[in-house]
Amino acid sequence: MDVDELKHKLRELKRVEDRLRFGYYCNTAAKKYVWEDYFSTKSVNDLMVKYPLWKLSKLDKQALKEVFEEYFYSVYFQKYKDEGLSFDEIQDPSVLSYFGLTPGASIDEIKSRFRELAKKYHPDLGGSSEKMIEILEAYHKLMDKV
Repeated sequence: MDVDELKHKLRELKRVEDRLRFGYYCNTAAKKYVWEDYFSTKSVNDLMVKYPLWKLSKLDKQALKEVFEEYFYSVYFQKYKDEGLSFDEIQDPSVLSYFGLTPGASIDEIKSRFRELAKKYHPDLGGSSEKMIEILEAYHKLMDKV
């Protein structure tokens, strides 16, 4: 997919998020899009987003599909959060991302990744205690849902 097609697709994704999360409200000033954390069409080298345009342009069709699925998972997660709905069985995508996991990761995948990171960053094994505390906090956020 060339850059112009990709920009068109990204703009389309933002419009879909707008309809999903905000309906047809005209107050545009208060809107905070999940899209803004994931994508940008303004600069090829924008490193302030999770998936800059240059990175997306190098992905194959399957990898792009996975990125878009992750994005929509985050959109729906935010929609449920905004509406105050209970989503006990849905994990926070930002915490899953911290662990390097995709949305929808299983409990076994979370535990396995936690063990890997704990072995790497545990202070008794030469790791950083601050990093280990961050990992523990993220793990508890995920496991409190279980």
